Amino acid sequence: MCQLFAAYARKTARLRDKADLLVREIGLYADTETPDLKRGMKQFAEHLAKIQDYRQAEVERLEARVIEPLKSYGAVVKRKREDLKATQSARDREAKQMAQLEKTRLRNPSDRQIITQAETELQRATMDATRTTKQLEETIDEFERQKIQDIKKVFGEFVTVEMSFHAKALEIYTVAFQSIQSVDEDADLEVFRNCLHPPDFQSRLDIVRANSKTSLNHTGSFLSTSGTLQQQRASSRQTRRGEEEDEEEDEDESEEEDGDEDEDEDSDDKR
Repeated sequence: MCQLFAAYARKTARLRDKADLLVREIGLYADTETPDLKRGMKQFAEHLAKIQDYRQAEVERLEARVIEPLKSYGAVVKRKREDLKATQSARDREAKQMAQLEKTRLRNPSDRQIITQAETELQRATMDATRTTKQLEETIDEFERQKIQDIKKVFGEFVTVEMSFHAKALEIYTVAFQSIQSVDEDADLEVFRNCLHPPDFQSRLDIVRANSKTSLNHTGSFLSTSGTLQQQRASSRQTRRGEEEDEEEDEDESEEEDGDEDEDEDSDDKR
């Protein structure tokens, strides 16, 4: 029975380990889901992990309150078996002394000394057997009483530990159920549809047209601005060129006038 309770505790510990793996897997899967479902799954995983903490406490309590007391019965039973062997040995000695007395009476019926000595040994063996038998009966009676009390206590502790765990687990499972049921299916479905179906062709065409018109407006304004600047620059260049030509004409005229004056002076000298 102790071995089976120990196996039960080991199975519970393995269940805890598997649940921890499940919690981790749920968390990883939740990261790939839509927002509200992700929230619900994360909360569900947190509650499931909390249950495993209580399951760990369940395993520890089973080992301390159920398995250890049952283990101690190994030493108790061993001592009781030794007491039983001592009582059996005393009875065997009594039977042996009785057989020895009968043999002595048959072999030496007239030898009172030997017969008396055999009777004394038999009486001593009988008293020893009676004493050990009485002690054994008292020991067995006490052992049986203690065994019943211990079984009641151990089984009661087992039920208490299990009820404590399952009551707390039921409470947390209820919250976990509510958290996963609170997921907004419509909201997540809308998010999924938006991811699955991008805007339709007409909407995308309108967006492209709007972007193209905006870019054309920017280009036209840029071209008009650059054209105006070019015209201004060309007119300024023409103005500068006109001024330069006027200056050159003035210089030519002044040079011609100087030449005429020189010619007049030369003609006057010749005269």
